Amino acid sequence: MREAESKILDWAGVAAGFAAEQAEGRRMVFTNGAFDILHAGHVTYLEFARQQGDALAVGVNSDASVKGYKGEKRPIIAQQHRVWLLAALEGVDYVVIFEEDEPKELIATIGPDVLVKGADWSHYVSGREEVEARGGKVVLADMVAGLSTSNVIERVREAYRDED
Repeated sequence: MREAESKILDWAGVAAGFAAEQAEGRRMVFTNGAFDILHAGHVTYLEFARQQGDALAVGVNSDASVKGYKGEKRPIIAQQHRVWLLAALEGVDYVVIFEEDEPKELIATIGPDVLVKGADWSHYVSGREEVEARGGKVVLADMVAGLSTSNVIERVREAYRDED
């Protein structure tokens, strides 16, 4: 089995991994998102998240979940490819898919010590209460200006319009 594939787990697998690592005194970090069209902004964000503890789990919105909040044309990249790309990154230790609109239940299940979200979500961080109730903390990451999936999609559209 390729190393990346071994990082892609279900909820119970991530919960067991977190519990084992926490028993050894390691600080477990969780973040989540669609991670559609992986770009440098995502990598910068994930590197920041990984620096907040000893191991990082990334929750990935399922295709159906992304369609629910981004619209019918998204995601561009299917969930099985998005999770594999994330799992291939050195700083990512666990990858897990969630179907729900938000990861609150997943966060309660796996019990991270640190929850990282982009500063653009400062108004609401799903799972904040669950993490803080366990004595954990929430950390907001600064976003890289101009690097968002929506911006990448728009730049591609402009490039193809210019060719016409």
